[in-house]
Amino acid sequence: MAEKNYRSFTGLTEFYYMTHGGDVQKVSDPERIKYLQKISVSKDQDIEKAYGDNQVAEMAVSNSTIEVEADFHKLPLEDRVALFGLEQAENGMVAVGNDTPPYVAVMFAKTMEDGSREYVGLPKGLFTFPELEGNTKEDGVEFSSDSSKAEFMQAKVDGFEDEKSMLIGHDAKGSTVMKDAIWSAIFGGKAQDDSEDTSDDTAEETETP
Repeated sequence: MAEKNYRSFTGLTEFYYMTHGGDVQKVSDPERIKYLQKISVSKDQDIEKAYGDNQVAEMAVSNSTIEVEADFHKLPLEDRVALFGLEQAENGMVAVGNDTPPYVAVMFAKTMEDGSREYVGLPKGLFTFPELEGNTKEDGVEFSSDSSKAEFMQAKVDGFEDEKSMLIGHDAKGSTVMKDAIWSAIFGGKAQDDSEDTSDDTAEETETP
């Protein structure tokens, strides 16, 4: 048996989503949302009991949906339009009404200090429109965050006979075997190279005197 990994998770990264369709905006390629701060994934299960002769005769587990709650440093407007099925006018104005969010697939990574990662894939679910909150600025600077909730159902996943609602895989540092497998299963195609780049950081230009 391979040696078990007992390292604790210390971070989050690589949050991607892709819509399965929708009348308003369709994301045909996996789209990343940066700066994921916190995420909780819970599988709702209940133990049902049958009784007879004044005792438990049989037990069974009933499964429900996977519930997800995610917090981001900022959820960009473009992603809110796609995830919540909002309508956007030609001038860029976004309207909220009786919207129908599209089904989405989601994938993210939990990181460990040794460089290894555990990937989580959720093949089919719906996000709900979050509360809009804000605070007045006081003496100091306090950053806000955006959050949203979703529920994921069972869906057909290649490689499994029965429908599944969540996929999990661990990659050692430098390996992308599980990342590639889960990406292909829920998004299709080849996983994007998401090395911790700093391409968004603008380097200072030095002027020649």
